[in-house]
Amino acid sequence: MGDFSRVTHLSVKTLRHYHQVGLLEPTAVNPDTGYRYYSPDQIPTAQVIRRLRDLEMPVADVKAVLAARDAPARNALIAAHLDRLEAELAQTRVAVESLRNLLQPPEGVTAIEHRSVPATAAAGLTAVVDRTDVLAWWQGALGELRATVRAQGLRATGPSGGVFASELFQRDRGEATVFIPVPGLVRAIGRVTGLVVPAAELAIISHHGPLADADLSYAKLGSYATTHEISIDGPLREYYLRGAEDTPDEAEWRTEIGWPIFRADRPA
Repeated sequence: MGDFSRVTHLSVKTLRHYHQVGLLEPTAVNPDTGYRYYSPDQIPTAQVIRRLRDLEMPVADVKAVLAARDAPARNALIAAHLDRLEAELAQTRVAVESLRNLLQPPEGVTAIEHRSVPATAAAGLTAVVDRTDVLAWWQGALGELRATVRAQGLRATGPSGGVFASELFQRDRGEATVFIPVPGLVRAIGRVTGLVVPAAELAIISHHGPLADADLSYAKLGSYATTHEISIDGPLREYYLRGAEDTPDEAEWRTEIGWPIFRADRPA
């Protein structure tokens, strides 16, 4: 076992663990001492296992690779794991960029405006979602909504938007709505229905970049609204002025975020 450890660069502790989980079993085990014996024929298998584990492949998946019936099946399993690693790497890059933006905020004062938003007829899609799932839900729901609006030949009268209940942020689960303002009758198809987005008084901030960083703009807007305005309980809003349908470059995306307030300065 010691020689096999030196040859394969797998520690004795690791070899014991691989034996226990059935990943790499020794050719023989001394029934009296429990000492494990390995053969030179097992060295290539051990090398493959070490490289796959270095790529953080789970033990169960490594077992599946070793048990695959042929090379194409093995390659498919390895390719699937590499795809997962690339997806995780992309998420890490987004998180790193978001953290850099937080540590090095842009200079200057962020502009915040007041806006009176009238009640608006729209096609919409509403669901109760978990906060951890809201971005994935938003992407799918907005795609379904846009497809339905096109299929019904409706004309958008403004940018698409979202309305998010306070419970979604406060309790990690709440009602979310995406909408596209349209004139005329919306035929209910699937999850899409006609609705009226209610009127609101909002403090508005413009967020530039991916929605993964939107919490930074939310923080600025919320700090302003709770310090300089009379913040009222009500859903938060988003208006998607420029997004994935306009450009694949997320740095070029532009979203307006609205915080509900009581406006004493509203014209009569």
